[in-house]
Amino acid sequence: MMNQFHVGQKVVCIDDKFKNVSIDQGIRKGQIYTIRWIGAYKHYIDGEFIGIKLEEIHRGNDDGPEGYGAADMPYRATRFRPLLRDKLSALRNLLAPTPKGEKPYMPEAPEEPQRKAPVKKPEKV
Repeated sequence: MMNQFHVGQKVVCIDDKFKNVSIDQGIRKGQIYTIRWIGAYKHYIDGEFIGIKLEEIHRGNDDGPEGYGAADMPYRATRFRPLLRDKLSALRNLLAPTPKGEKPYMPEAPEEPQRKAPVKKPEKV
């Protein structure tokens, strides 16, 4: 999973629910964020995971009543997905042949368009 993320990349939150945590964790489902750090993280309760830190959120010290003493703890990368700007282009890249032993090239795609709801015309009966 780590190879699908990189620093500076835009990601969208897909999971903002935290079990057994009553303190707001700052992320919102559907919101777009920018990765400022990614890497392996070991937490004494949550175990090891690939974590990401976001440009838009600095979590500070986690020393509240439910805190674990971590400074600017990362979020699990599984809570996010890369922002697909051109979904069709991303699928084409998966099909592109690559020389044996090389990783496929994944270029940055243009911004994902905002779509308007279709306008329904009244039917004549």
